[in-house]
Amino acid sequence: MSLSAKELRSKSREERDKLLAELRTELIKLRTQAQVGTLKDTARIRIVRKNIARILTINREEELKKPVRGEAE
Repeated sequence: MSLSAKELRSKSREERDKLLAELRTELIKLRTQAQVGTLKDTARIRIVRKNIARILTINREEELKKPVRGEAE
């Protein structure tokens, strides 16, 4: 299940952080399964990595939109 950027932007920062933690945990499990040889859907690792990157990108975009203290608005 790939998450769209539009879908992620509609979520709050806390929801995205929670989802990010879940995806990172899932990635660890998938990598472990790959090492052991029990992983069935190898493409899932790539999907999870891309979803993590999307969340981090959106979080960074929002950080950059905030005004910096001491800067003229």
